[in-house]
Amino acid sequence: MGIFTHNCVGTNDVDLAARFYDAALAPLGIVRLGDFLDQGLAYGNRAAEFLVLRPIDGSAADPGNGATIGFKAPNRAAVDAFHLAGLATGGSDEGAPGPRGAVPNAYGAYLRDPDGNKICAYCFKPET
Repeated sequence: MGIFTHNCVGTNDVDLAARFYDAALAPLGIVRLGDFLDQGLAYGNRAAEFLVLRPIDGSAADPGNGATIGFKAPNRAAVDAFHLAGLATGGSDEGAPGPRGAVPNAYGAYLRDPDGNKICAYCFKPET
């Protein structure tokens, strides 16, 4: 069992965020489960674990400095597909797919979503 009930990033454009996250998360097996109230979108497998929302206080969303949301990838090809799909739908590169030295067999990629939120996908399986 994980330690989080959910993770959330802010957006100023729900439709643009939907296109980006639908594409970038699909290679990881993560799907849009539907709307989250009238604030935004809910993603996960069976339960809403990742939310993309307009800020409830009505202020503009802005990314947190130093904040990153990391998604588990089933394999290295999914990490590559995540990165390509994110770039193709308005994201920007924050670290191309490749080995990462912090953990044995770590292979990851980083993106900024269209609102500037930093996300990544990681696989910890050895190269096959």
